[in-house]
Amino acid sequence: MENTKEYYYNKVANAIEYLESNFIKQPTLDDIAKQVHISPYHFQKIFTEWVGVSPKKYLQFLSIRHAKQILNHQTLAETANNTGLSGTGRLHDMFVNIEGMTPGEYKNGGKKLAINYNFSESYFGKILIASTTKGICHIGFSGEGKIAISDLSRRFPNALIYNRNDEIQNSALAFFNADWNNLSEIKLHLKGTEFQLKVWDALLKIPMGSLSTYGEIAQHIGKPKASRAVGTAIGNNPIAQLIPCHRVIQASGNSGQYYWGSVRKKAMIGWEAAKLESF
Repeated sequence: MENTKEYYYNKVANAIEYLESNFIKQPTLDDIAKQVHISPYHFQKIFTEWVGVSPKKYLQFLSIRHAKQILNHQTLAETANNTGLSGTGRLHDMFVNIEGMTPGEYKNGGKKLAINYNFSESYFGKILIASTTKGICHIGFSGEGKIAISDLSRRFPNALIYNRNDEIQNSALAFFNADWNNLSEIKLHLKGTEFQLKVWDALLKIPMGSLSTYGEIAQHIGKPKASRAVGTAIGNNPIAQLIPCHRVIQASGNSGQYYWGSVRKKAMIGWEAAKLESF
């Protein structure tokens, strides 16, 4: 007789195989649960525990993977239809939620994406802050303007980049100026994989003045064995300080590496700890 773990593993494996073969039919939760002979409620629970995302989200990943493969040689309407979606609206929402861009932006390689950037000062050195109409897309520390612009261009190779200030940037600059009494909601325009977005979201939950480890972040997102992948996602964080990757250290207590310099990371950790004590 199968033990409980093996039983659930086989159910999830069968569900994944079914989804891989039938995602174009866009099966519902009830359809998938019926296929593996479990109630929808229990299937949702065990699938999410084993895979790390809900059946609906996994179906979206399969759908968008297929859409990306055919989008370059099909219209948006054809792509939506051949992915099993009811229309271009659903295709649009799926791309925005998972890829951080519209299907049209993906299709043209981001060539129509306009990015404004400007430089400002912070407690930890000069920063480059960049924004689209949807929100802040990049913040990086830099002592050399040309290097910072090259980094921005590398992240958005096909975008139109302009050296100009806008209100979206100003809303974030209030944070760097420690003007926290007048902070408006800061909108971010992030592009990343589902795993990266989950890691970055976990970073936002680390309180100021507190520290976490790569292993703890992996536990938090339900991937306890993915510490190395967590480290890679943290290293790819495009929003310095606002998404506080500097608050993650090694389990040994060492501060670890930091994209914008280990000395700056130590200074940020120390400053936040001292600031917290002064409150």
